[in-house]
Amino acid sequence: MTHIGLFSPNQNPYSETFVQAHKQGLKDKVYYYYGSGFETKLEGHPPIASVYKKYRLKLLAKLLNKPLSFVKQTLIKDSLKKHKISAVLVEYGIHAHTILPIIKMTKLPMVVHFHGFDASVPEAIEGCNNYKEVFEYASRVIVVSKVMKQMVIELGCPAKKIVYTPCGPRPEFGAVQPTFTSNQFIAMGRFVDKKAPYYTILAFKQVVNKYPDAKLKMAGDGPLLNTSANLVRHLNLENNVQFLGVISLEEFKVHLSQSIAFVQHSVRASNGDMEGTPVSVMEAGLAGLPVVSTYHAGIPDVILHNETGLLCEEHEVDVMGKHMIQLLGNPLLAKQLGDKNRKRIKEHFSLEKHIGLVQKAIDEAKVMNNT
Repeated sequence: MTHIGLFSPNQNPYSETFVQAHKQGLKDKVYYYYGSGFETKLEGHPPIASVYKKYRLKLLAKLLNKPLSFVKQTLIKDSLKKHKISAVLVEYGIHAHTILPIIKMTKLPMVVHFHGFDASVPEAIEGCNNYKEVFEYASRVIVVSKVMKQMVIELGCPAKKIVYTPCGPRPEFGAVQPTFTSNQFIAMGRFVDKKAPYYTILAFKQVVNKYPDAKLKMAGDGPLLNTSANLVRHLNLENNVQFLGVISLEEFKVHLSQSIAFVQHSVRASNGDMEGTPVSVMEAGLAGLPVVSTYHAGIPDVILHNETGLLCEEHEVDVMGKHMIQLLGNPLLAKQLGDKNRKRIKEHFSLEKHIGLVQKAIDEAKVMNNT
């Protein structure tokens, strides 16, 4: 068994289920490094350097007139050598740019996994010099949507290095059995600009005008949560909309089973931020629910309008409301769309397939590094 280093800027935020999937699903032994700079940690292991070693390296850097970055680079390089790491997988293009000097020092092959904002926010991209050095050094570059693939090509990434694979839903959602007997919708995701939770609420207001007992449950947390709660109060929807906060996998499965559709009005934010392909959309599909959403980023890659869900253009709130009303008025249609959605996700976008493609990219990187 070979060893790989998995690098991420944060330790498992609740929305980053793909990190857990990569840690647990890859065939190689994974050493999980999270954080950056002197705050970099190796999960399940003592600190990567003792206080004495840090002091000694800082003194050496001073004597050699080296920058302080020399210390952190040496610490991580020594840790990778100690654990016999043969390749690295880096979550997010921005993090790859940050740690690239360290990886270059080790001469290890690198696979970079882009996810969304790192490939779409101009300010972030420019701050990474348009990823010029990342694309030059990386053996493989993983993207999660067809739109993102085109974006990184336009930034200068060679097409032959690109691997397209959405992150994939957790297989447990395949056991969910929706009943399609309630007037409930479920939304799951961070309350941020690109997920536009306020648009979902405004669309749902139209639903309540026709179906006063309809319910919308919204799970997640984020900077727009309070704004969304204020909008619900303003629209007199307190009895119809429930904010669930951060919920567990099991709780999400229960809410899916009790709902008629999954809803999310994703848009490109004013700073350019875009989705990749939302995992929650695929998990709802694997659970057998239709998805009501937008033609945004990777969503139309996995959700087919009038086949596995109902899509509208970004900002078309009225159309989204009509789609939700359409499903409430025809539960049989909702079930038909949901059944086809489950079949499509299972056949084309399984987590097993995603992990297999990531593993293949890592294996190819190791071979290329040895030739």
